[in-house]
Amino acid sequence: MASMIPYDRYARALSSWPFGAFDDFFAPLATTDGDLAFKMNVEDAGDSYVVTAELPGVKKDEVDVELNEGRLSISVDKKESDEEKGKNYLHKETSEWSATRGVYLKDAATTGITGKLEGGVLTVNVPKQSEKANVTKVSID
Repeated sequence: MASMIPYDRYARALSSWPFGAFDDFFAPLATTDGDLAFKMNVEDAGDSYVVTAELPGVKKDEVDVELNEGRLSISVDKKESDEEKGKNYLHKETSEWSATRGVYLKDAATTGITGKLEGGVLTVNVPKQSEKANVTKVSID
């Protein structure tokens, strides 16, 4: 029994053999969109929603926030500046990337929405609208 290896560890060891070291070396080049997506929190603050997104190193003009039929979308298009392009890097871990995250807010008002980008955190306040009757009861004959 002592020589038994849990299946998940065994499969993980085989999946990286014999090129595990090469995979670790080239890992920064093989990122997926899921790795580049930013973290986002949505809070119900009673009379409004507070949406925060962690966007370190992103400038205000690289962010686009839209509310379309209750769906709040935050899009980021991070570009490399002209100053950065001319430098001769030996190692560089920053890159150009873009990502979009969204959340559906069923009773979001279309007016009074505010946004602020400070300290790498985007905060969007979306007021709630008073409930309107979207449901119509149909009588069956």
